Amino acid sequence: MPNFQYKGRNQRGEPVNGRLEAATADAVATQLFNTGVTPIDIVEANSSQDVFSALNFKFGQSVKLEEIILFCRQMYTLLKAGVPILRALKGLRESVQNPTMANMIGDLGDTLDAGLDLTSALKRHPDIFSSLFVSLVQVGEATGRLDGAFLQLAKYLELEQDTRNRIKAAVRYPIFVFATIAIAIGIINVWVIPAFTRIYATFHAKLPILTRFLIATSNFSIHYGYLIIASMVMTAFSLRAYINSPIGRYNWHKLKLKIPIIGSILYRATLARFARSLSVTLKSGVPLVQGLTIVSRAVDNEFIGARIMQMRDGVERGETINRTAAATGMFPPLVIQMIAVGEETGAVDDLMNDVADYYEREVDYDLKNLSSAIEPILIIIAAVMVLVLALGVFLPMWDLARAAKGGG
Repeated sequence: MPNFQYKGRNQRGEPVNGRLEAATADAVATQLFNTGVTPIDIVEANSSQDVFSALNFKFGQSVKLEEIILFCRQMYTLLKAGVPILRALKGLRESVQNPTMANMIGDLGDTLDAGLDLTSALKRHPDIFSSLFVSLVQVGEATGRLDGAFLQLAKYLELEQDTRNRIKAAVRYPIFVFATIAIAIGIINVWVIPAFTRIYATFHAKLPILTRFLIATSNFSIHYGYLIIASMVMTAFSLRAYINSPIGRYNWHKLKLKIPIIGSILYRATLARFARSLSVTLKSGVPLVQGLTIVSRAVDNEFIGARIMQMRDGVERGETINRTAAATGMFPPLVIQMIAVGEETGAVDDLMNDVADYYEREVDYDLKNLSSAIEPILIIIAAVMVLVLALGVFLPMWDLARAAKGGG
């Protein structure tokens, strides 16, 4: 959507100006009226400036999750101490090291200074603030408990960061092993096998089929290596483009949950994220239908997100959460039972928090034992590679040695 620059006056008659993103100028005017600003002039922003700012943000330093958590903690502390929000944002902007983060905080302050609320300011940065983040801040603004909203967000994001770090640490070992194996195969194909090929050529003997296969593979790698690399790069770009498309992202997220060993861990981690997000939104006072919409984006899985939207549609029709959750076929009996009990007792938020704790403990246990589960597979792969290479390289030598003995 295009950006519009506006000038107007707030309820005190003071001049305000700023920039908003909307489909039309009328939509900008409506948004300004809703926030108590009377627009005087609304013009579409210079497109060249928009392109420059977009490129500057894209190629600038990204904002890390740790920085968002620190931002939430600092905002909670400052607001709790009674510091005005504009002064708090100004102080934070001067203290952060990341220029992208500093520009974002500065834009939040400018938007607030123009007469808009913090929720509208956060919506201008969807690449940094998720819909869950924005919704909890919106509830905090509406209830006068903005400091509590930032505290809740900080705790939620810290748990999210902890889960991400544990998953990354668990898969780092197998990725390193597979990368090492791939490098070893490349070295053997390009340097080791050609050396043995020159030796075998002097014998003028018929080589075993396994040796001929290794030599053919090596020759292909040497003569057509550029094609192999080009095809790998094209495949990687094609897969990335496909995964970035809506249908590709949906299929990839569905496939991830079926990967042996790792898939079940990702599935339970996603269920924990669902339960935690739903608990946070309900405790914050977000309506259930709106909360399910927010949670469907917060789980970071299009396949499960579609099932959550299916739940939302059922709730809109007047069905119970328990029945809609069971109809999706996504949740195990434990979650269904907890939701049913929560509906009966009116404590869905508390029970969803318990479900999240349960699955996070399971994920933590499985991640600690992931290396033990993957090691046998890695050992088998390495053993098969070593066996094939050993037989392919040394079988001709054994045959020649036996022939020499027989001749002797």
